[in-house]
Amino acid sequence: MRSNRTIQTVEAHAEGWPARVVTGGIGTIPGATMLERRTRFAERSDHVRRLLMNEPRGHAAMSGAILQPPTRPDADHGVLHIETSGYPAMCGAGTIGVATVLVETGMVEVTEPITTIRLDTPAGLVVAEVAVVDGVAERVTLTNVPSFAVGLDRSITVPGFGEVRYDLGYGGNFYAFVEAAALGIDFDRANATRFVEAGSAIMAAIDEQGPPAHPENPEISGLHHVSLQAPGSTAVRSRHALVIHPGMIDRSPGGTATSARMAVLHARGELAPHTDFVNESLLGTEFTGRLIGEGTLGDRTTVIPTISGRAWLTATAQYLLDPRDPFPAGFEF
Repeated sequence: MRSNRTIQTVEAHAEGWPARVVTGGIGTIPGATMLERRTRFAERSDHVRRLLMNEPRGHAAMSGAILQPPTRPDADHGVLHIETSGYPAMCGAGTIGVATVLVETGMVEVTEPITTIRLDTPAGLVVAEVAVVDGVAERVTLTNVPSFAVGLDRSITVPGFGEVRYDLGYGGNFYAFVEAAALGIDFDRANATRFVEAGSAIMAAIDEQGPPAHPENPEISGLHHVSLQAPGSTAVRSRHALVIHPGMIDRSPGGTATSARMAVLHARGELAPHTDFVNESLLGTEFTGRLIGEGTLGDRTTVIPTISGRAWLTATAQYLLDPRDPFPAGFEF
């Protein structure tokens, strides 16, 4: 066995969404903030992301996180999220996976019944409260970054689908929310390919018109997620097919998607603070969200969301790079 690089991971999934948590083999990424580290890693070490996310070690819907020392004094760990699509500023499902890994591997001091972990992400500080029973992480509740509605009742012409109405929200990433029925697609798992086609076309049209950007962190920009809402979705319970660039369906309900959805519902006057909101994935898994506060960002009203869900450890691994491997950065098919 020959290898010129070895990377250690703990594997998990959060309500179906994979979380490949890198625990060793990377080292500390240079940068004064996690945003700077994100930029530095993307510029200098993107081949490592591709090695871990792409085939043959990963797959088209692979997702992960690289653990780092924090860059801020009020955080316990830094987290750089990675996916086949790139570097999301924040990933709710991935963070639920990270928190579960930290507790169940003993990488943090565990306190029952609640272990609190403060995570430094490119999107800001995220606090995870892990419900622990006999050393087992039963459930994770995240307090996410301030979220907000960007625009309601917008419309855009999308090739192949005509005029499409959508709401745009931010919950750590930007999301367009579209009624699936308005696209002429029956809400059925068998139509996953059609959902991806529609979501990808909507993303491209909105980004071509002008990609959204965070008002304080312009490095967080672009629309890489479209949520196609099932008929009958309400401010109490929703179901959606969540399409992610470059062309996959989120297996989980999406933590930042749930945050953005609650921000949009709040802006519409449909979701009051301290009210549970259940968001269901196309797979049938669920996150429970709740708004626990309000604030402002410039002239925008923001909300502070929490997202609650579960994760399960599935494996530990060491990924090797044989110097003879013809795909040192994996491949996309």
